[in-house]
Amino acid sequence: MSREQAVPDVQLFQGTVAHATAACAAEVLPDAVLVVERGRVTHLGPASGLTAQLRRLDAGAEAVVQLSPHQLLLPGLVDAHIHPCQYPNAGLALDLPLLDWLQRYTYPTEARFQDEAFASTVYAAVVDRTLRNGTTCASYFASIHRPATERLAELCRERGQRALVGKTCMDQQAPTNYCEDTDQSLQEATAFARGQLARRCPLVLPSVTPRFAITCSERLLAGLGQLAAEHGLHVQTHVNETRNEVAMVRRLFPEAASYTDVYRRAGLLGPRTVLAHCVHPGDDELTLLRDSGAGVAHCANSNASLRSGLCDVRRLETAGVQVGLGTDMSGGYHPSVLDAIRTTLHTSNVHAIYRDDYQPLTFRDGLRLATLGGAAALGLADSIGNFEPGKQFDAMLVSLGGDDSDVDLLTPHSPDELLQKFIYLGDSRDIAKVYVAGREVHSRTA
Repeated sequence: MSREQAVPDVQLFQGTVAHATAACAAEVLPDAVLVVERGRVTHLGPASGLTAQLRRLDAGAEAVVQLSPHQLLLPGLVDAHIHPCQYPNAGLALDLPLLDWLQRYTYPTEARFQDEAFASTVYAAVVDRTLRNGTTCASYFASIHRPATERLAELCRERGQRALVGKTCMDQQAPTNYCEDTDQSLQEATAFARGQLARRCPLVLPSVTPRFAITCSERLLAGLGQLAAEHGLHVQTHVNETRNEVAMVRRLFPEAASYTDVYRRAGLLGPRTVLAHCVHPGDDELTLLRDSGAGVAHCANSNASLRSGLCDVRRLETAGVQVGLGTDMSGGYHPSVLDAIRTTLHTSNVHAIYRDDYQPLTFRDGLRLATLGGAAALGLADSIGNFEPGKQFDAMLVSLGGDDSDVDLLTPHSPDELLQKFIYLGDSRDIAKVYVAGREVHSRTA
């Protein structure tokens, strides 16, 4: 690791660069030059302009990182929904549907985070693991324990990972050893948010985090809405994950027009809100999401693993809703956003099998959803998500075909084909370096 390195004044990369833009789901530039100055992208164009850029920067050829024919420079991956306090259960306990799974497996594991030493060990492992997998930005859904959640935020700052970090809030429909008093929950959420804001760290921001409507009283939801509005905070929660959950929300909140409307009434919907899953939304809910600017974190692995349903990303995007990808670990068993891309594509293919008029998502859409889409869903697209000039340089240098790689390059491949190979076959062993805001935060050669 080289996470303690300072941000270089100037970084130049020459070779294959790929990213998503508003006009193109995956623009692959086979011979490009990308310039980063003090952590921000200032130029992306053909390599023929390299000499002019070096002259402008008064830099020599030694300042250029020359990519090999088997290397790609890609934007960092954005995990729009991940439960780091569930990491001990990753790959386990997927034999029950959501509500039973929470009671039997998940709440008991999360309750252990009252032990700060245990929490620190798990959270350090999560941040390191996700960075190795190219996750430069994560929306972390922590436990109800403020000290443990503060430790998670501290670890993100120490490791250099960009993150939205939330202390989970829940005051009903939960085990007695893992449930808060309403006033206590609001006080702890407020203390966490104010403490993080006081640190003035642009990489790690607090997020208001009601677990989901079932476990939150109307007074708690309204209080969290006021907290978010007072400080302009990000908000994360769950919506429409299973049909049983939707029915239970309808019984608990009879005055709300829909599950999504529960959050609107509490003041929790806005352009900095991300809602995980959204598998079973009504058309009126999609309109509400679009008009509010809230985003959705599509969690395909979890939706299949817990048998929650098959979210239709095409339907969400056609309705004008911003969509990113979440691992939802450990409902989703893998901590890598690459897995989220693959399971997203598989889910889309299942829709296409049963619908002749359905156009399935492609690997290009997968890259877009995992980068620019995630940034938009989190309300961060102005600063991250691709390599447009002015944005923060969050990136990963992919190097395919190494001795320990599972990607065998047995014939010549175009840059476009190399991108496909990485998306479908790549893993952490193929990610040579990871950068956040221009700082190298992970290196396989260090």
